[in-house]
Amino acid sequence: MKDSNFLNENNARHMWHPMGHPGALQKDPPRIIKTAQGSTITDSDNNTVIDAVGGLWCVNVGYSSEPIKQAIADQLNELPYYSAFAGTTNGPAIELSFELSEMFKAEGMGRAFFTSGGSDSVETSLRLARQYHKINGAHSRTKFLSLKKGYHGTHFGGASVNGNNRFRVNYEPLLPGCFHLPSPYTYRNPFNETNPERLADLCVMAAVDEIEFQGPETIAAFIMEPIQGAGGVIVPHKSYMKKMRDVCTKYGILMISDEVITGFGRIGDWCGARYWGVTPDMMTMAKGITSAYFPFGACMISEHIAEVFEEGGPSIANIGHGYTYSGHPVGAAAALACIKESKRLKIQENATARGNQLFEGLKSLKEKYDVIGDVRGGHGLMTGMELVSNQENKTHMDAERMTKVGEKVYNSGAMVRVGGNNILLSPPLIISSSETNQILNALEEGLKVL
Repeated sequence: MKDSNFLNENNARHMWHPMGHPGALQKDPPRIIKTAQGSTITDSDNNTVIDAVGGLWCVNVGYSSEPIKQAIADQLNELPYYSAFAGTTNGPAIELSFELSEMFKAEGMGRAFFTSGGSDSVETSLRLARQYHKINGAHSRTKFLSLKKGYHGTHFGGASVNGNNRFRVNYEPLLPGCFHLPSPYTYRNPFNETNPERLADLCVMAAVDEIEFQGPETIAAFIMEPIQGAGGVIVPHKSYMKKMRDVCTKYGILMISDEVITGFGRIGDWCGARYWGVTPDMMTMAKGITSAYFPFGACMISEHIAEVFEEGGPSIANIGHGYTYSGHPVGAAAALACIKESKRLKIQENATARGNQLFEGLKSLKEKYDVIGDVRGGHGLMTGMELVSNQENKTHMDAERMTKVGEKVYNSGAMVRVGGNNILLSPPLIISSSETNQILNALEEGLKVL
């Protein structure tokens, strides 16, 4: 690698970064992360901090998993790549498909379609949902329902079902036939309802109203995150996903559980659908499947959906969709090692314990600082803190002050993610109690600048 002078000189000069303004990043270049170990990252100025972002909700087993690194190295030596398009396959992909079907048997998942990541997995689920209905002769079922505040990646399909306008407005018009339902977001919702259970019922009623307005026979699928991540860690009442499952079943609409963040331990269970006691029709996965050591994802398909495809005609049921890197042998080997290591470490149990610690710590901070409008979490290591400049009016904290808070938190020992007026926390699931306290201490130092 080139020396630090070269890296600093060329930082953001020739590379556009996701979710950032190209000109602004040239004026204020991003931090260069040099090394990482366990739950910590070290930048090019040799500052070491707790990674309270977990990369991007994804480094579940931390940065120092030798079994995953070794599995990647071994597979690179044996077979670094081959296509998984019909006609060829590879051993790790076959083994992983079996492992996943066993792991998610309780959710009825029997098949895996491998992808390069979460956006690909969502795109796959949307396309397969439309095709499923066409195989069944329901050609008018082309529309999608999703939640406001939801995040489902950045492909055109995923962006179209996204429920946050900052991922949409500059790219419109998007995919037609996508409609957004109220999110069960107790702090801000159109019903002015603060009771989570009552809000869940109101959101379900709104969903039924929209379905009947659109016509059930026109809707292919409903997609939701079991806990909304990028939207601000919005936790629904425990009844919500179950009731939406019942609604989908009643109207013949497929339910897609977007598990890209919530899968593989982060929510305190192996998937969010299991956590809420729901059996979806499809599940989208990525991130924690390899702990981000290799770009990889999967769309899991339930047995009853698979049966329709496998018994369908050769033209209409043929899957005319896929990616160059679908079933990548190195990615599959990384996933197998990651799943094994995740189970050995029981990361879902630590996610529950440390998630409760982090949530309780944030609630204590809320009692001290009136700029904290809302704290959300308590279900694994997904925690959000919403900052406001006026508690009574719930006025969003402005971007300049949010940036100041983030900088101060980093300088005090923790990397956090600032999303709008939310501070989002999703550290590695191996994080220790003392490291969790370090995050809380750093957050308090950040709040003091306001």
